[in-house]
Amino acid sequence: MSSKQFQRPIGNSGVSASAVGLGTWAIGGWMWGGTDEQASIRAIETSIDAGVSLIDTAPAYGLGRSEEIVGQAIKGKRDRVVIATKCGLNWHSGKGNHFFDQGGKPVHRYLGADGIAYELEQSLRRLGTDHVDLYITHWQDPTTPIADTMAALERLKAAGKIRAIGASNLGAHDLGDYIAAGQLDAIQERYSMIDREIEDGLLPIARSNGVATLSYSSLALGLLTGAIDPARQFSGDDQRKDNPRFSAANRQRAARLKQAIASIAEEHKASTAQIVIAWTLAQPGITFALCGARNAEQALENAHAGEIVLAPGELAAIDAAIAAHLTPMDA
Repeated sequence: MSSKQFQRPIGNSGVSASAVGLGTWAIGGWMWGGTDEQASIRAIETSIDAGVSLIDTAPAYGLGRSEEIVGQAIKGKRDRVVIATKCGLNWHSGKGNHFFDQGGKPVHRYLGADGIAYELEQSLRRLGTDHVDLYITHWQDPTTPIADTMAALERLKAAGKIRAIGASNLGAHDLGDYIAAGQLDAIQERYSMIDREIEDGLLPIARSNGVATLSYSSLALGLLTGAIDPARQFSGDDQRKDNPRFSAANRQRAARLKQAIASIAEEHKASTAQIVIAWTLAQPGITFALCGARNAEQALENAHAGEIVLAPGELAAIDAAIAAHLTPMDA
């Protein structure tokens, strides 16, 4: 593993991973206009070779497709990766609350013990492993008490099938209930330069309880990479096609941010995306930044962002640029 890639602990679990993690939602294809399996495998392999150990996936990313691709890519490399996957969105039982349809199948939010046990076995099979390093409740299930969910997860941890417990897409009350019910090691929440709501809610609670935070959509679905042309058209089921975040005006705002922080990027011989990732990792309470990549080039770019340390003056300049160009961001 690259000696330059910073390692950070996942709460009090005893498990550590690279500060930059590979997010594989797009690799599953769903809501991203399909997937190129071979390019995705190369992206994962490139990430690992560049020192990225944290790989985040979920059954709901393409109804198991993302996990299957991750499983293929990590063959012979299992000891080099920290796998995070999820439970709680299932299409096999019909239990819990209906959430959405995917591939003609109704997906429900359900975190009962039977659903978690079944989902874990399916994930282990797709990933080709006998344990998951970080197991995360994907979305919260109002039909199951959090104490029951945590009890089920702790039984799986005691059995050696998972090493750390996480929760995602929470409210502050949910987080308090998880912490009261057992050892919660991590939360995974949307966070970026334009999505900072958790700074006033979840982050202080997580920090004071030794809970790590994984940011997802750290590059705001690509908007903050500086690589999306204002004239680009999205097609198919790509979620950005009708997303007001990707309006021409917002893309122009992102372009102005890129220009404003260009001198910092040049100083570090880095891209805009790399500076955005480095900024994210410098924010108080953000432990890991999950960044998607659909090809080897993107994967390598994201990985090297984990080697960048921004000086206090640079962070202040970036904050000023965010305030000037991204605030407020439409929708």
